[in-house]
Amino acid sequence: MNDSTASSFAASSGRDTEPPVGTAPVPMWLMVLPILLFFGGALYFDWTAAWFNPVVHAPFTSLKQIESLQPSTGGDRLLIRGKVVYEQVCALCHGVDGAGKPGQAPTFVGSEWVLTDNVGQLIRIPLQGLAGPITVKGQEWNLAMPAMGAALPDEDLAAVLTYMRNAWGNQAPPVTTEQVTATRNATKGRTQPWSAVELKAVQ
Repeated sequence: MNDSTASSFAASSGRDTEPPVGTAPVPMWLMVLPILLFFGGALYFDWTAAWFNPVVHAPFTSLKQIESLQPSTGGDRLLIRGKVVYEQVCALCHGVDGAGKPGQAPTFVGSEWVLTDNVGQLIRIPLQGLAGPITVKGQEWNLAMPAMGAALPDEDLAAVLTYMRNAWGNQAPPVTTEQVTATRNATKGRTQPWSAVELKAVQ
């Protein structure tokens, strides 16, 4: 078989040949479908979202009205931040209502340890923890509280302690960031939890 015959045979048999290359238009429905899905999703969200439906958002009727009721100055913002931190860090043991849990954690409501004028005592408890017997509102407890506030920024620890001193009917001056910073610096070498006897000796 000569070369020309072999080439003719290869061509006729379809071997060693490239498939044809061409273009085809994208179907119009394939271009329109994503747009319809997007607008359909937007319409569904618009229909099902409550927005300012009075059934859901009463008595508020607009976003502007809600914004006008938000706290705008330090005191309120401090308490709001403190509430958030409290519910994340403290509420599991002491309850969202601050009432504590029998056999687990004492109440913060009216607690002399929370309302103390010597905030250095109060700050030390979350910084290094508390262990051993302690009396809270006349009730004896034997606690082993870890240093739940040691990892908190000073601002957050001040906020949560301020919240505890002003929630659930408590009324006491706020704990400042500067007070927390000073106490943290004064006790930074301590690794053991405090006892009630030690805390009472703090000046």
